[in-house]
Amino acid sequence: MLIFGLRVCYHSTGTGTFHCQRCGGDRQYRRRAGRRWFHLMLIPVIPLNQAGEHVQCVNCGCRYRPGVLAIPTSAQMEAALPAGTLAAALCMLLAGDAASEPPRRRAIDAVRAAGLADYDEAALNRDLAQTSVTGADAVTLNTLAAQLAVPAREWFLADVVRIGLADGPLTDDERMAARHVASNLGLTAAHAYGVITMTEEGATAE
Repeated sequence: MLIFGLRVCYHSTGTGTFHCQRCGGDRQYRRRAGRRWFHLMLIPVIPLNQAGEHVQCVNCGCRYRPGVLAIPTSAQMEAALPAGTLAAALCMLLAGDAASEPPRRRAIDAVRAAGLADYDEAALNRDLAQTSVTGADAVTLNTLAAQLAVPAREWFLADVVRIGLADGPLTDDERMAARHVASNLGLTAAHAYGVITMTEEGATAE
């Protein structure tokens, strides 16, 4: 039996919901921080250095690095597409003529297709009044981008550009709004330019 030695003791620093890769779904977690202690007769008596942090699934007990909390939960992923679509649509409308009927109708259709089936003119007016002209919510689009493959990001950006094109060629402000959305989706400036240009050319050919 060891009379003295070193051991690591953990204490919880937070709780919440995360996506457990082992369980394959959303689960409760404990975030725990460790510290090494000198122990005597298994009793910690002298605190030493920190021993790092980990996230532990309450359900299966599996431990992860804290970075796992950056992975969206299933609930967050389900909400990301309609939220991201709405944020990007508002950005484009505010950059152009927010009172113009064709882009408004296209924006409402896009938001409905993304999952908000009851979205209507009244909801759009409310959201436009509450949204800053500075552009789409970066956090919302970043969350959406984390779960979209590159081709899906291109499709999403093209759909946003079509909102601006609904009442004529893109203005400089609308083009800037499209680049803003693209940047927050993780697309490079060159990539965004290609998608925007191709979408414009496609609209001209119709």
